[in-house]
Order: sequence, then C-alpha cells, then structure tokens
Amino acid sequence: MLEGIRIIELEGLGPGPFAAMMLADLGADVIVVHRPSPSISSMPEKNIIDRGKRSIILDLKKKDDLANMKKLIATADGLIEGFRPGVMEGLGLGPEVVHKDHPGLVYGRMTGWGQNGPKAKDAGHDLNYIALSGALWYASSAGTPPFTPPTLAGDIGGGALYLVAGILAGLLRAQSTGKGTVVDAAIVDGSAHMMNLLMSTQAVGLLSPIRGESFLDGPPWSRCYACADDEWISVQCLEPKFYAVFIEKLGLQDDPDFNQQNDQSVWPKMTAELEQLFSQYPLKHWQELFENSDACVAPVYRPQESNNHPHIAERDIWFKVNEELQARPAPRFDDQIQEPKPSPRRGEHTQEILNSIL
Repeated sequence: MLEGIRIIELEGLGPGPFAAMMLADLGADVIVVHRPSPSISSMPEKNIIDRGKRSIILDLKKKDDLANMKKLIATADGLIEGFRPGVMEGLGLGPEVVHKDHPGLVYGRMTGWGQNGPKAKDAGHDLNYIALSGALWYASSAGTPPFTPPTLAGDIGGGALYLVAGILAGLLRAQSTGKGTVVDAAIVDGSAHMMNLLMSTQAVGLLSPIRGESFLDGPPWSRCYACADDEWISVQCLEPKFYAVFIEKLGLQDDPDFNQQNDQSVWPKMTAELEQLFSQYPLKHWQELFENSDACVAPVYRPQESNNHPHIAERDIWFKVNEELQARPAPRFDDQIQEPKPSPRRGEHTQEILNSIL
C-alpha cells in the first residue's frame, strides 16, 4: 500500500520504532538509523519491530555521519524521531532547518508529553502518560490498583498509532500540495483522545467518575472470572439481547437478580454468584458451553497459546521466526495475509545505503 514511500527512522524505544514497523508492514521503504551500539545492552541483534526495515549505522556525533544523515533525509518522504524536545534541534536536524531544503518532508515526532508544556522535557513511561491523561482511571476493578496491559493503551494506542495516522495524513497533503508538516504525536494527547469513545457514554448516564460504577468497569457481565483450573474467561455481554443469551446458557434466566441487568444494587451479589459458578469447572467446559453463541464470552489466552484457537489459527495471526513469536501485519487488504520481511542485523545495509546517497 505504501510502495514508493521512504521513511527515515532514528533509533529509539517503544512507540517510534513500532510506528515505523507498521509503515514497513504497509510497504514503505523504512531505513532505521541505528546507533553504533544499542541503547539497551540486552537488545537482540534482530528485533521484531525492525522487521521489513533496512538498517544503517551512523554516529550523529561525528561530522561525516551527520552529513550523511542530512543526505539521507533529503531522499525521504517522512522522518520519525523520538528524542526529548530540543535534541534534534541541537544536532542541526530540527524541522525548521530540514524544511528549508526539503519543504515536503513529513516530520514525525514521537514523545510522551509532547513538544511543549511544563512536562515536555521530563522523563516518563507509558503508565505515567495514561495516568495523567485520564486513560488509566477505569483500568482494573474497583478497589484494585489501576493497571493496563503494558504499552498497549499508551505507547502503542495513544502513541504509535496516532503517529502513523499523522504521518499518513501528512503524506497525503504533501503529495497534493508539496508542503510537509510536523506531526507532534504525544502519548498524553493520544491516550486522552482515545477516551472520547468512553466519554461519549457520560451523556447518557453510562459513565461514572467513581470506579466500579460505570457501564464497562463495574457490572458482573463486563469482567473476567477464574475457572477451576486457574485459567480465566472474559465476559462482556453489554446489550440486552446478548446478556439474555449469556444467562440462558448458565441457566439463570429465571433468577430475579439476573433479570435486573442494569440494577447496580444487585451487581455485587451477581458477581459473587458468577465467581462461584465459574470456579466450579475448568476453562474447557465454559468454552464448549458458550461456543458459537452470542453470549460474548471468550477465553483469556497467553499470546503463546492464542494460535491454538481455531479462529486465530485460520486467520494465521501468530507465526514464528527462529522460534520467536510475532503477529502478522494488520490491517489486511483484499483479505490477503501479508508476509512481513525479516528484521535486519544492525547496520546490515549501511554500505548499500551509503552508496545510494554518495
């Protein structure tokens, strides 16, 4: 889909490299500029999120390598950097300088706090950004510490995916007008923006500022339950027609409490009954009971076992490269399964790339 588009990525951690991987999955020629040595000593020689990219090693503290970096940027449609504000400007690679010679460049900046504001130059991580933005508030059950799957809501959801959207929008404008742009993709912004879907339910009384009392974070029909074998099953039958299937499958359709789906006063009692019920049988029993129904129930799998499910297996979502598990590119186009290109060794394409720009 992005054949003919070149993206230059300056090596970083987390959302920036993930965004570049997604653009590579979509067909862009992504050149990652690796440092002479990895920023984390335990980083693998071939990194999953470098798949499909070409790798060049440049030391931007050296005059010649910095000059080559500028030549490389001149060949690109887009750039991704994830430094703290001011670092690229200090290298002489800030957008004002770069746009003078390359006005059509889409300059993607990936940070946690954004390019301006009191915390712009502060350190932070995924959990901090989504905590401040409000996106963490409804995570986990009431009375337990708020916690989300690491990186998903912040680094990936509020960061990388917003950077990809911004870059794609910038590329469209550059193609039609010749004018580039600066994409300020801040995780604190994106994670707050994602909350709009949930905040829209506030107007109809489905969202409470109190944890555990909202439509999605408190009901007994929107949570996970432990099974007899210590595995977990997820339940989220929000709509009345799906909830009716759920309680019928469990034989609870005549229970007066369970016939009051939205009565918060009976939620604790319903939750306790469901906890006791699900704990009586192993996960396999519940899978078989709810299979091919509209009860909106699904097992909670580890990534390593997810592909054992017929649906995941048929879509061939997970695969291994040298025994390392990774997921295939998404979304799909024309229902075709895309085969990502392998990850390069650090610096594997250095000479090839230099030869093309010198």
